[in-house]
Amino acid sequence: MPVNYATPAPEALFPVAGVRLGTAEAGIRKKDRRDLTLIEFVPGSRGAGVFTQNRCCAAPVTVCREHLASNSSIRALVINTGIANAATGEQGMRAARDTCDAAARMLGCAAHEVLPFSTGVILEHLPVERLIASLPAAQADLAADHWHAAAHAIMTTDTVAKAASRRIELGGKTVTVTGISKGAGMIRPNMATMLGFVATDAGIAAGLLPQLAKDAADQSFNCITVDGDTSTNDSFVVISTGASGLEVDAASLHWPALRAAVFAVAQELAQAIVRDGEGATKFITVEVGGGAAAEECRKVAYAIGHSPLVKTAFFASDPNLGRILAAIGYAGIDDLDAAGVRVWLGSGNEEVLVSENGGRAASYREEDGSRIMKNAEITVRVDLGRGAASATVWTCDFSYDYVKINADYRS
Repeated sequence: MPVNYATPAPEALFPVAGVRLGTAEAGIRKKDRRDLTLIEFVPGSRGAGVFTQNRCCAAPVTVCREHLASNSSIRALVINTGIANAATGEQGMRAARDTCDAAARMLGCAAHEVLPFSTGVILEHLPVERLIASLPAAQADLAADHWHAAAHAIMTTDTVAKAASRRIELGGKTVTVTGISKGAGMIRPNMATMLGFVATDAGIAAGLLPQLAKDAADQSFNCITVDGDTSTNDSFVVISTGASGLEVDAASLHWPALRAAVFAVAQELAQAIVRDGEGATKFITVEVGGGAAAEECRKVAYAIGHSPLVKTAFFASDPNLGRILAAIGYAGIDDLDAAGVRVWLGSGNEEVLVSENGGRAASYREEDGSRIMKNAEITVRVDLGRGAASATVWTCDFSYDYVKINADYRS
């Protein structure tokens, strides 16, 4: 079960003007489940994305990058679950391109206006014939209020669907930002997430979209980790339809509020992934401050968040907190003075100082650490004592179920 997270109700996911979503059963890997999603956008919609930096990236990632580089409008996304179409060679590339060609013929647009996405098992070929045969059913299901259904259709090991939505008033117009994501394991985003899609009916200048997508990822999906693995399929895209009638550029008075709304949706989706981490029982915020630069703070935060020893201690509520200091020490700050590092453990309104001056804080009692670690939401706060920079990462614990889920993934 996810940690303090439930999928928003369908009515809480606001339709985005110019966007329709449909799902279908394609039998990609399992029968009797909706595993194909089609998202259609009105002509003139613009898009940008960030993708995995894994060198063994999936075929759909390569095709998406090519299509976005053409600077054309985006008319559709085609998303399948079950098979990742990764490590599938030239056959996988043909499958991704055939998917775009078929969707383009059906929708009456160019193939480079379609972006393909896949998630699931790596090293298995996508049954593209079944996917293409099911596209008309997904098209017949298209509706503006199908965000909830689409969030469910893109799941793999997720236990809950992940979605978020915001409405804001800008310049006398009602502007909507709605998004969905999937992911529960193989999460250490490196420029993206597992799969994330955010759409707005504001018209965003084409030149702003790539930076918006990168900045939104950096404030959200690039601040989470479940197990430290970077997927072959990580993809996060932002689509602007302009159908609200509001056009925004960098000089617009409305740009900061719209940007903040996109960030808020992306951050909610990213945190939902961690809360639904495979086998997770605790949601952990790692705040690192006092750094000489933000990048070194991120190194420390990720070292703590990735550590299996730290994560298993949190699962057991065992205040074996020297593991946190060990992670700080190997994070890669060569001139770090351990005597200047302080570490706190907190939950809710309670916080205790664990370590200072290179060792256990004089005021720290193990029963205090154990009491805090029994909570479902915990904060680890670190002060490096080197400057004013900071960074935050969200992670979860490692339970027995993480091993079971991944051991049985294909069965």
